Amino acid sequence: MNYDLEFEQPLAELHSTLTLLQQEGGAVEKLQIVIDMLAQRTKDMYANLTAWQTVQVARHKDRPYTADYIRLICDDFLELHGDRAYGDDPAIVAGLADIDDHQVMLIGQQKGRAAQEKQFRNYGMPHPEGYRKAYRLMEQAEKFSLPLVCLIDTPGAFPGLEDEERGQAEAIAANLYLMSRLRVPIISIVLGEGCSGGALAISIADRLLMLEHSVYTVAAPEAAASILWRDTAFASEAADTMKVRARDLKESGVIDDIIAEPAGGAHRNYALAAATLKEVLIAHLDDLAQYSIAELLDLRYAKYRSMGSFKHMGRRSLTSLSNN
Repeated sequence: MNYDLEFEQPLAELHSTLTLLQQEGGAVEKLQIVIDMLAQRTKDMYANLTAWQTVQVARHKDRPYTADYIRLICDDFLELHGDRAYGDDPAIVAGLADIDDHQVMLIGQQKGRAAQEKQFRNYGMPHPEGYRKAYRLMEQAEKFSLPLVCLIDTPGAFPGLEDEERGQAEAIAANLYLMSRLRVPIISIVLGEGCSGGALAISIADRLLMLEHSVYTVAAPEAAASILWRDTAFASEAADTMKVRARDLKESGVIDDIIAEPAGGAHRNYALAAATLKEVLIAHLDDLAQYSIAELLDLRYAKYRSMGSFKHMGRRSLTSLSNN
């Protein structure tokens, strides 16, 4: 088991001690003490991650991706391709899925693991045709009355010149408008990174869920630091300021539920992470099935209208503030 993140160094040292004891044939009682100590310290550490540490976990190279969850939670999956206008974008994996008794339209962002696959998937940064493929399949979901499930894991939509020429912003905006009025239940789940408009394009939903150690933010912390402080070295401060963690976003009402991860993060136990996600997903699908389409649309509208808050300051307060 690897402990390769900087903040995990105390765990790495304890794991090295355990490995040495195992190699030397240490007493069972002593081994168990070290095993229990490692488990408890891992649990305590991951229960108190800072925002920047959470970003590191969300980006972990071994974290399960959309394709892993499809393999583990779907009884059957038929992938569908192409936007019927320009081409197919491998950064968006989408198709018909059977999850226990539920048939859904599943749309997810896929980063890729090995170097060749990362390049093929464009590091999980969709092109306009990826979002237009998603748009086409969202309409298919509505046509056949299939709930829509979106799995979010992207550092953002690809910002290349050709993508802008092909209408990246318009493709994202079109998805936002469609999802706001789509006449089927929608559940979106942030698996790892949920950054910028690239994530927002498939996250307008009746239920927005996040894995415990994922992040959801208007911009990557490095980008925000570059804007706010003109220096990406302040990325950790930006992450903390933007409240990117699931528990912060649940508290502010941006997301609806947090999906627990195995001790030490989803990358420690794919099967357990997928089983928990599946259980929570099915519970929300069953709950949403109780509402009529009209009720869903009303609740969805109210959900997004109620987000955010502000304080009204009278003229006298503003004058006092400006004089300080």
